[in-house]
Amino acid sequence: MMMCSETPNQKNSLFNAMNRFIGAVNNMDQTVMVPSMLRDVPLDEDRELSSMKSDLDEGDMYSYYELLKSIRTNIEWGVRCAAADERRKESMKITRVHSSASISSSASSSSSEEEDEEGEDLEKQFQFHLTGLQGVLGKLTLQANSLTKRYKQEIGIGGWGQ
Repeated sequence: MMMCSETPNQKNSLFNAMNRFIGAVNNMDQTVMVPSMLRDVPLDEDRELSSMKSDLDEGDMYSYYELLKSIRTNIEWGVRCAAADERRKESMKITRVHSSASISSSASSSSSEEEDEEGEDLEKQFQFHLTGLQGVLGKLTLQANSLTKRYKQEIGIGGWGQ
């Protein structure tokens, strides 16, 4: 596969952020030969990985290894059908509520003003979510790289292959 050098504008693209994350997880997956060795290895020693901790997580490296692989799969293949179907049903309920509300409000204001506001609002929403997604992908990439580095330290090849 031919790799093109990134221009400064492309460096911040969502596509490149996803590719960096997928590459980091692929590297992690290839490096971690025995994932079960990650069980019961606490994250507290690594600042970058411990930032991933939440109240619901078990807090070991194996759970984050599986989480990162799952996110990679969702990016590459899409979210599972069951979750997509449930979201589709929810959005249909929301659309029905919004459409009935917009029908009653359209009588009181002009439609061209609403379309302009909706267009601006959609663009702002898109920019907000795009920025958030790029930020999350950047953090996940760092965490996949950190997990790979930590695994190498655990098995005694800390400086190898860098």
